Amino acid sequence: MIPLSRNRGYNILWSSQLFSELATEITQVAFPLLIIAMAGSPLQLGLVSSVLMAAHMAAIVPAGVIADRWDRKKVMVVCQGIRAAVMTALTIAVLMDAASFQLVLAVAVLEGFLGSVFDPAEHAALPQVVPPEQLEQAVARNTARPFIATLLGPAAAGLLFTVHHVNPFAADAVMLGGSFVALCFLRLPHRPAVPAEDRSVGGDIAEGFRWVLGQRLIRTTLVWMIFVNLVFSALIIIILAVSGEEKVGPGEIGLTMACLGAGGLLGGIFADRLRGLLTAPVILIGFGWVATTLIVAMAFVPPGIMLGVLLGAAMFLVPVANTTVMTYQLVTTPDALRGRLSSIAGFCSGGAGALGPLLGGFLASAGTTTGVLVCAGALGLVALGTTVSPVFRRFPEAVLA
Repeated sequence: MIPLSRNRGYNILWSSQLFSELATEITQVAFPLLIIAMAGSPLQLGLVSSVLMAAHMAAIVPAGVIADRWDRKKVMVVCQGIRAAVMTALTIAVLMDAASFQLVLAVAVLEGFLGSVFDPAEHAALPQVVPPEQLEQAVARNTARPFIATLLGPAAAGLLFTVHHVNPFAADAVMLGGSFVALCFLRLPHRPAVPAEDRSVGGDIAEGFRWVLGQRLIRTTLVWMIFVNLVFSALIIIILAVSGEEKVGPGEIGLTMACLGAGGLLGGIFADRLRGLLTAPVILIGFGWVATTLIVAMAFVPPGIMLGVLLGAAMFLVPVANTTVMTYQLVTTPDALRGRLSSIAGFCSGGAGALGPLLGGFLASAGTTTGVLVCAGALGLVALGTTVSPVFRRFPEAVLA
């Protein structure tokens, strides 16, 4: 069996998605910085960020249909090619001092939409380039990838923009262009085409939801993902709020957030090894209780590095649990539905990630200790639910056989 490090198809997918995620992280910081540099209003600043997120959420569910009904390689190539061209156009406009708010807004719409279409196609293509025996290892490595983008993207955007306004957009154009070229050499097994008369976006979306909701274990794990994402996204806002109230310096706040990324990255690196040592029920049930204990401890430590260490320790467990859930979802889902499964999961987790900060802001206004303890209580209820749930107590181990 060829090791993943020498698997050409897997390496192309992994690096292409990393470039896609890095581009997204950079633009989320670079767009607001550009609007500020253009003397834009606060309304324009918020509008660009909201449009980027709205385009992503609006496209995520139909993107699953595209990944299932069309050639996945072509979908990824077209998305990265258009994104590279659009970002190149913005780079030239910024370089010539001709960028306008309308242009930035249009680029944000396309970036959010095309990035959202790319993701399910890449996710669904993974089992096509990785043998079943290595799929869990591949998923574990993939869980480390977003944390690399989270660690590098925002810092790179700020540094590059400081040197020159055009730099972050030029870097995005180069990365997306490189991803486009690499994907042109990707080889995927042939999939039978769906007759044009059978293609109905609404019907395909409904079929995807019916299938997902009809699978008890997948349905249960999606609910688990929603609540876990909701708690952690709210917790991060609370930690940022308390750091600001306690006059923690910007550098220390940055280190606190870096601990989050470092914890998740280390968790992704060791996820495959931990999956070999622990059973799936132990991982999923243990994750809830250990993470709850760590969040309770956060309520009683001063803001700063120590709080970041506890947050990083909690995030270390997330990739291990996600690897267990996502591998099962991928293996048990028919190839013709994997794109829609990915898009539905992305819609659920993305919706929770968008609602969580709002909830975190509300809880922070009620008091920092109270807010953190409410998050701990919510995750404790999730842990209790996984403990008593027959689905999690008998979570399958032999799905890769």
